[in-house]
Amino acid sequence: MNELLFKRVDNSPLVVFRVLFGLLIALEAWGAILTGWVRRTLIEPQFTFNFIGFDFLQPLPGNGMYFYFGLMGLFGIFVMLGFKYRFSIIAYTLLWTSVYLMQKTSYNNHYYLLILLLIFMCIVPAHRYFSVDAKRSPGLKSISMPNWVVLFLIAQIWIVYTYASLAKFYPDWMDGTFPELLMKGKAHYWLIGDLLQEPWIHMSIAYFGILFDLLVVPLLLWKRTRVVIFWISVFFHLFNSIVFQIGIFPYMSLAFTVFFFSKEYINRTFLKFKPFYNNAETKIPKLGPYFKVFLVLWFAIQLLLPVRHHFIQSNVFWTEEGHRMSWRMMLRSKSGSASFRIKNLNTGKTEYVKLDNYLTTKQKRNLLKPDGIYQFTQKLKKEYADKDIPIEIYARVKVSLNGRKPELFIDPQLDLATIEWNYFTHNDWILPQPESISWGR
Repeated sequence: MNELLFKRVDNSPLVVFRVLFGLLIALEAWGAILTGWVRRTLIEPQFTFNFIGFDFLQPLPGNGMYFYFGLMGLFGIFVMLGFKYRFSIIAYTLLWTSVYLMQKTSYNNHYYLLILLLIFMCIVPAHRYFSVDAKRSPGLKSISMPNWVVLFLIAQIWIVYTYASLAKFYPDWMDGTFPELLMKGKAHYWLIGDLLQEPWIHMSIAYFGILFDLLVVPLLLWKRTRVVIFWISVFFHLFNSIVFQIGIFPYMSLAFTVFFFSKEYINRTFLKFKPFYNNAETKIPKLGPYFKVFLVLWFAIQLLLPVRHHFIQSNVFWTEEGHRMSWRMMLRSKSGSASFRIKNLNTGKTEYVKLDNYLTTKQKRNLLKPDGIYQFTQKLKKEYADKDIPIEIYARVKVSLNGRKPELFIDPQLDLATIEWNYFTHNDWILPQPESISWGR
């Protein structure tokens, strides 16, 4: 085990990945400003749907979040250059994680993946070559790294892809229902819009998605299929980038491949000026035993989190309980409607809540999810409690899953002022899944 983890190998893949990673995270931060994501998600809303328990994380006032993301982009460039590397990568990690926990309106599994990658980059020696730090401090320079760096990244990516594939084994994906819904929103695309509406395209997306996610890592590991699956990956990720416009993550996925090709090839292709390390020496660090414990805990969490919905008494497609941080990417479409009314217990009068006074159009989608309903209810409770007015809160929420008939999500006669939030178990104030959803947990 010590030899497997701590054998020294050439660090060319890590050095190349650091440069690509730093550039991409800088583009992610600055792109969020330029595309209006920061404005729409963090500046315009009056109320933020943060992760429950992290209410203390709120957007900076005024235009503060523009400076926040501008600074993140600068740290990304520092990571790329290997300048003040440890400080820069840790700073970016803290800033990005705070944004992730600060809002759920624009939740994306890729944002969670970026947190994991940032933590990985915090602990690896990615600045030991081709960096400002190594140039300024020659004693820092090294052409090798421990083998666990490669194993860690490959294992993490394998988990992500495998769970993403397994999550697609449900009827609405396998019969093309959801891929068809997904493509309907792309009909206006120039040149390919009409093609994306073809039934054979929907079925191709369904089964190619399953097979690619399931097999890409094993086929990249096998030398005989590595080049072929790499070019298939290029097509797959460029397709995702063009059709779904999901930012840097298709390109980040392509950057991962430097860890699958031979270190000699990466060194020869990208870092010809760098000496190649080939001593295969094993150096066990003083904290080696503790690091092994860290690895066991890390990957235990990574393996267990995506299956936690199986231990919750509900259908994750209906209730969303156990959906986040589970690699359940682009699996279902939800639409519906929500209206809230408040009964003033002092006067007995009932009034409907004007949602536009509280939420943006995009934020209203959170009211189709249980944690969003709970958080908005808590917002209303606090507002009236500050006025010393006792109230009851009722809502009529209807949800449509993958184009089905909208069904009641919660009991309209339930006083939502009395509900509590169970983070790890089923919230029994959610109505059972409708008969039209007869599959899954």
